[in-house]
Amino acid sequence: MPELPSAFFPPTSPASYTRTDFGSSFQWGVAAAAYQTEGAWNVGGKGPSIWDDFVHRRPRSVRGRATADVACDFYHRWPDDLDLLRALGIPNFRFSVAWSRILPQGVGAASKAGLDFYDRLVDGCLERGITPWPTLYHWDLPLALQQRGGWTNRSVVGWFTDYAQLVAARLGDRVRHWMVLNEPMVFTGAGHLLGLHAPGRRNLGAFLAAVHYAALAQADGGRALRACLPAAAQIGTTFSCSYLTPARPGLPRDEAATRRADALLNRLFVEPTLGLGYPVHDAPFLARLERYHQPGDEARLPFAFDFWGVQNYTREVVRFAPYVPLVWARLVGAASRRVPYTAMGWEVYPESLYHMLRQFAAYPDAPPLLVTENGAAFPDAMPQAGQLPDPARQAFLQACVGQVLRARREGIPVEGYFTWSFTDNFEWAEGYEPRFGLVHVDYATQQRTVKDSGRWYQQLLAGVPVGHAQAVGVAC
Repeated sequence: MPELPSAFFPPTSPASYTRTDFGSSFQWGVAAAAYQTEGAWNVGGKGPSIWDDFVHRRPRSVRGRATADVACDFYHRWPDDLDLLRALGIPNFRFSVAWSRILPQGVGAASKAGLDFYDRLVDGCLERGITPWPTLYHWDLPLALQQRGGWTNRSVVGWFTDYAQLVAARLGDRVRHWMVLNEPMVFTGAGHLLGLHAPGRRNLGAFLAAVHYAALAQADGGRALRACLPAAAQIGTTFSCSYLTPARPGLPRDEAATRRADALLNRLFVEPTLGLGYPVHDAPFLARLERYHQPGDEARLPFAFDFWGVQNYTREVVRFAPYVPLVWARLVGAASRRVPYTAMGWEVYPESLYHMLRQFAAYPDAPPLLVTENGAAFPDAMPQAGQLPDPARQAFLQACVGQVLRARREGIPVEGYFTWSFTDNFEWAEGYEPRFGLVHVDYATQQRTVKDSGRWYQQLLAGVPVGHAQAVGVAC
């Protein structure tokens, strides 16, 4: 593989930095999600989720026919994993709550075992000096609710707010940082339009209904939390995003295609929270969302979040596509452009994070920003004698953190950075092959091994200066 250090360290990346360059209030952490790590899919009275159903009913839809029935076994191993977090000096832990572990039927009677599990997890974090940052919904809708229409049934808004208040009532005396939804564009688009994720639908009407009801749930969920949490609680939500550039800059067709793609991929759930409505001007087909509106919906879509979680991994290059209806655009893959890319096929482009922070901060009423996911999957060797070098991941994270510092130095209000992910885990339709973790997981033995990228992060948080790493190999 060619040596491509410039892909990781563009000229805009600071040559070196330390933790103190970010200020004492900057929040450093790692992220994880319930379905991807917990396992114990039918333990303690937990009901099945749409992902449990998807991997069991449609095994060919997941690489290697993998399931998350065990995953990282975090449900049983969380004390040891929190001990490892503490040993690495990581002060904040973002995790998600599994809706069907709390409410096996999605509504109705709560599971004592499920509530007790998250009680213990929160208490375990606090006992170790780790601040918990729960996300209420990270793609694992209870199957019982999917059988009633799921995100295409308007009732999901009420189902979700009832669930949000139940969790907040149980944990809100100790938890001060909350996130409502994880990447609604992904779970509506990949799950209801492309059929790649649970529940595996491929229907434009289902996608549009899910978009509108998820946008309502995003705002109503924020209000539900605000109504029952202490005034000091911080409530946010998270957005997937990619910096978009035209394949042929200056060509009107590609420029227009890029604007349409940006409206769909980056702005669809952001602008309604600000009272701007859906970005119909740049993506006219979104006017079809009106079919799902009821009187009063426009007033319900906005909510003043305390922060936005920005979740960025790459940029995308957009080209006009006459055979792709509605959007009339396609993404030009990194491999075909002969640029370095990760195990997910995503271009290595750390500057994308800076550009998206800048784009979101440009809204006049934007709240402070946190990077709540950022990372890269690269092939890892098996650990040897407790060591696992992963220079490509380390270099990528180092460059991305540098882009966050670049944004802060320009006055962009980015107040935290959480890397994806703490451990390797189940990566949805990609199964277990892509590894994003700072910590390697041997899924046969559940042995954890801290990678060199995890040691690098530990050193950064300990105040050790970091500079540009040696050149690393990466696919191109």
